[in-house]
Amino acid sequence: MPRNKITKSLVLTSMLALVLSGCGGGNGNNTAANNTAAPADTAASTEAPAPKVTLKMMHLWPAGSSAQQNKLVGQIIGDYQKEHPNVTIKQEVLENEQYKNKLKVLSASNELPDVGITWAAGFMEPYVMGGLFAPLDDILGGEQLKDKFVPGTTEAYAVDGKTYALPIELNISPIYYNKDIFAKYNLQVPTTYDEFKQVVKTLSDNGVAPIALGNKDRWTGSLWYMYLADRIAGSDTLKKATNGTGSFDDLGLIQAAAEVQTLVDMNAFNKGFNGLSNDEGKSEFMNEKAAMYLMGTWELPNFTTNPDIPQEFKDKVGFFKFPTVEGGKGNINSWVGGPGVGLFVAESSEVKEEAKAFVEYFVAKWGQDSVTTAGVIPATKVDTSNSELPQLYVDLLNELNNASSITLFADVQMKPNAAQVHLDMIQALFGTAVTPEQFAAKHKEAVDKGN
Repeated sequence: MPRNKITKSLVLTSMLALVLSGCGGGNGNNTAANNTAAPADTAASTEAPAPKVTLKMMHLWPAGSSAQQNKLVGQIIGDYQKEHPNVTIKQEVLENEQYKNKLKVLSASNELPDVGITWAAGFMEPYVMGGLFAPLDDILGGEQLKDKFVPGTTEAYAVDGKTYALPIELNISPIYYNKDIFAKYNLQVPTTYDEFKQVVKTLSDNGVAPIALGNKDRWTGSLWYMYLADRIAGSDTLKKATNGTGSFDDLGLIQAAAEVQTLVDMNAFNKGFNGLSNDEGKSEFMNEKAAMYLMGTWELPNFTTNPDIPQEFKDKVGFFKFPTVEGGKGNINSWVGGPGVGLFVAESSEVKEEAKAFVEYFVAKWGQDSVTTAGVIPATKVDTSNSELPQLYVDLLNELNNASSITLFADVQMKPNAAQVHLDMIQALFGTAVTPEQFAAKHKEAVDKGN
């Protein structure tokens, strides 16, 4: 795979302004019968060892689907335990949707893990309002992490002036494509939506699934709607509708919903897509049964650094920006993405300070090692000037630096009940169970309720 040396630092400076806004010591026994102080070296030698601590960490990087992230987590935990021999860290690993469901169950009984994964904004808000996440401003301003984050990233994890999780990733969502399949059918990378639909038609006519999609998880289909809404109605219209200052009954947003159903009618997606998980849908692309796959840059490891993926396949993967729509208000350099997942500490943790110390260590180490070890774009500033990195990574990093705007994923940005309606309506839209107008009306009703 072509590789390229980056000659600048991974400091994304103003990019994310576009998104959203002790050790214990023993005392000598000093009595009338024995009032001679112990020598300093004797006191040091009898100091009690650090107490044994067990931390529970729950995350969403299984070895099968997120091999490089899983490897990096294990590496960081191993290093931490070597440096802190009194600490044992137990992992529980679940895939994305299972993780979200278990987080809800554990929160209901106030039994969250000491350290876990959360998303920003609306997703995190009910956990914060319920007093379930501990503020992390003390370690955010500490020696290891002060001024280390890309501007705009931690703000997405703040509520009422306090920071309740620390992000570890930055993401944008390109359309990955198989260069060999495109070449076989003499297809060029589309820059307009009309060209894109012609690519879809050619592939479908030749019996090739144009797009890999597992929409059982629903947020996957949301990416397609969001990009069409952005390109047709413009990023400001989409953001305002999502945060409640605008409305989903905007004609451009209704047209975006209609275009989703146009793609469904064109057989743009693999068979059975609405009943498949994201991992099942992704496998259609990984097994070269589908030509395109729209997903966040958290998938970069599978196309660059994951040794379990054949290099022959990785060399076939390219990407392109979501095309512009003729007459639309969107910009081709506008992306759907934003701060990725972050680490929280449970407010109810019996080892809260130890958990905070681990999170501080984890975030710093992830920032240093995620680029070369996992091929992930971190939320912290990292100097990559001396790193040899895959060309695909370099190109997407440059796109991130040059983004005109980034719209945070709708289901993350919305308040929980509205986000649930959005996800349900996405699946109904792709299943042609609702009209575009009904889709818009349900969203407007949910957002207007404000919860």
